[in-house]
Amino acid sequence: MPIVVDIDVMLAKRKMSVGELAERVGITPANLAVLKNGRAKAVRFTTLAALCDVLDCQPGDLLRWEPEGTRPQAGGRPPAGGDAE
Repeated sequence: MPIVVDIDVMLAKRKMSVGELAERVGITPANLAVLKNGRAKAVRFTTLAALCDVLDCQPGDLLRWEPEGTRPQAGGRPPAGGDAE
């Protein structure tokens, strides 16, 4: 998916655990993990706003767009058919 979720980056910058963030935002740690790991199909604006409030950041600090085929697969290899050199 071309939308990349960088919640883990902000968690590290804020020295905050997933459990603490989930509690302060008001969602379950399991749902936060789904979002953090890029498996969510959608995110409510109210959840995004709460994440930004707790992490003191902007939505663009948590979400970014990357064109299809630009992210390496597991193991650091580019996707099949990609522009590997």
